[in-house]
Amino acid sequence: MACTTILVGRKVSYDGSCIIARNDDSGAGKFTVKRFTVVHPQEQPRDYTSVISHAKIKLPDDPMRYTACPNVIKGNGIWAACGVNEANVGMSATETITSNARVLGADPLVEDGIGEEDLVTITLPYIRTAREGVERLGKLHETYGTYEMNGIAFCDSQEIWWFESIGGHHWMARRVPDDRYVVMPNQQGIDAFDFKDAYSKQKANMCSADLKEFVEKNHLDLSLNGTFDPRAAFGSHDDSDHVYNTPRAWYMLRYFNPSTYKWDGPNAQYGPRSDDLPWSMVPEKKITIEDVKYILSAHFQGTPYDPYAASSAQAGAFRSIGVNRNCVLGVIQTYEKRDAKEWIAFASNPFNALVPFYADVNYTPEYMDNTTQNVSTDNFYWSSRLMAAMADASYKNSLIHIERYQNKVAAQSHEIMDRYDHLLENAAEEDRRNLREKANQEISDMVQKETTDTLDKVLYELSMNMKNAYARSDA
Repeated sequence: MACTTILVGRKVSYDGSCIIARNDDSGAGKFTVKRFTVVHPQEQPRDYTSVISHAKIKLPDDPMRYTACPNVIKGNGIWAACGVNEANVGMSATETITSNARVLGADPLVEDGIGEEDLVTITLPYIRTAREGVERLGKLHETYGTYEMNGIAFCDSQEIWWFESIGGHHWMARRVPDDRYVVMPNQQGIDAFDFKDAYSKQKANMCSADLKEFVEKNHLDLSLNGTFDPRAAFGSHDDSDHVYNTPRAWYMLRYFNPSTYKWDGPNAQYGPRSDDLPWSMVPEKKITIEDVKYILSAHFQGTPYDPYAASSAQAGAFRSIGVNRNCVLGVIQTYEKRDAKEWIAFASNPFNALVPFYADVNYTPEYMDNTTQNVSTDNFYWSSRLMAAMADASYKNSLIHIERYQNKVAAQSHEIMDRYDHLLENAAEEDRRNLREKANQEISDMVQKETTDTLDKVLYELSMNMKNAYARSDA
């Protein structure tokens, strides 16, 4: 699936949290209906069968409770997308990535292996650290193989890890430095890898046990100076990447580091087609939730490539980050001494609102969980979908309503969560979950009210643009 990811180390996030965030996007011409829910241990399968590949996996008998954003329409599997478990470990899966013929010839994809459909369900309930997530997922890849190339993020109170599959059975992962952020479009991203560290005890790099031998045996190392380049070895370098992938990474890096490099013009150090864009950078300022939402909603604003820039001949030349088929944006924050949070937005990101929820709960609010197959304004998913389609069709007139909606929801979300964070600091342990669930309901009630109000305004603007309008008032 087409997605975009950003990872933010705890020393450069605004509040000291580890942040992993990803747009879960549907394939072209499709719109995946999603909900935000809690999976309890008794609901977790023990004998798991993948719908797409029919892989059969015996799962451990001690799963933890976890949140998930599964598909509502049955038939293609769970596709849990992202979640946080009882141990306050977060996971986002997956960022579909690319490879090359040399890798896939040496280690072919496995038709009856595992894939995005499965990964959160078979990994997240069984891990107590981000590092354990990498280790468990690595073993699953080695044991069952995979039918697609994917990137997966894990976070806990201390660390963020990024995992990339390589061919059918191989993989590598890197710990995101605390003082850096990472951007990932649908492309193999890790730009440096230390095999010596990966095979040591104190690791910031991990990989399948035979990866170095695999590289050497199949002549995958293309470096001339002896410094291994995993992008050159494992990644793709297609013309389509310069339309679909690298422009997104360029725009994200340009946003967080506007003065670090020259990003535009004939003398730009990096451009939207650059193959050597950094995987991680130290940002010029700390990164906020609002920054994450803005960049994962981006459609190349301020450039000639913005599809809404009607006067530009280059409008829509590159695949945007915020597209019509965003189905869920999940932003996970994990802390050393605070409760983990999961921010959720549904449908097209330029027009939706991102709202926070405590993850360690027994249930999610009905407005987030009751998504139906049929269109209904009784839930956040369909309300967001309807508003996005109408706002896009009445863009100039509706944009002000969307901006006010997003800002109001963001401000009220911070106020509510800050208030409950303070209450939780002083609460007895037996009262904490009830407080978290009360906060989540207050957030849900607030966003339902604001979404309904804005939906009404956007519907009015679109109705006024109807072709059969007439100026004379003859009611």
